Amino acid sequence: MVKVVAIVGSPRIDGNTEFLTKTALDKIAEEDEFEVELITLADKEINYCIGCGVCIKTGKCAFTDDMVEITQKVADADGLIFASPVYFGDMTGLAKSCIDRLRPLRRIHNFKYKVCGAITTGGFRNGGQESTIASIHDFFNIQGGIVVGDNMPTGHYGGTGHGETQSDEVGIITSINLATRMVDVIKKLHNLD
Repeated sequence: MVKVVAIVGSPRIDGNTEFLTKTALDKIAEEDEFEVELITLADKEINYCIGCGVCIKTGKCAFTDDMVEITQKVADADGLIFASPVYFGDMTGLAKSCIDRLRPLRRIHNFKYKVCGAITTGGFRNGGQESTIASIHDFFNIQGGIVVGDNMPTGHYGGTGHGETQSDEVGIITSINLATRMVDVIKKLHNLD
């Protein structure tokens, strides 16, 4: 079994970002060889990274909050979806705190064969979704991950929704297309074709 973990960096439970992320995970879960897990950050205790460098020396963060379990789940995953609503043109502070705290995985080059995709939502169609995805892609690239966007025929940066995403056809399609692209690449990496 291969596993895809999705992290939703919204401070709201059951919001628009979580809906599109679940849509992508549901598509991935249709594959027999795939297991999926959704992680919401809104209900987690996550301290800010303080740049102390303990993780560089020991491989573990100095803090023992919910990021300990999240970091292990990300480490064990073959694929990662990172999702955030747009707050003033970028990801939420909660999402960024999670990213900063995943620093211990860089030390061991954990993302080397991890397939990574992004989902964002905003108040308007062109409300900062692509700049937010670019920030998430920066994180994936710095970690050494394999970054994919949504699949053809949309073929852009990832899942991009706006407004009430349950009725946003483009957001739903791009999130499903991201899922199919991730499945395709993971299958190639794991010789599952």
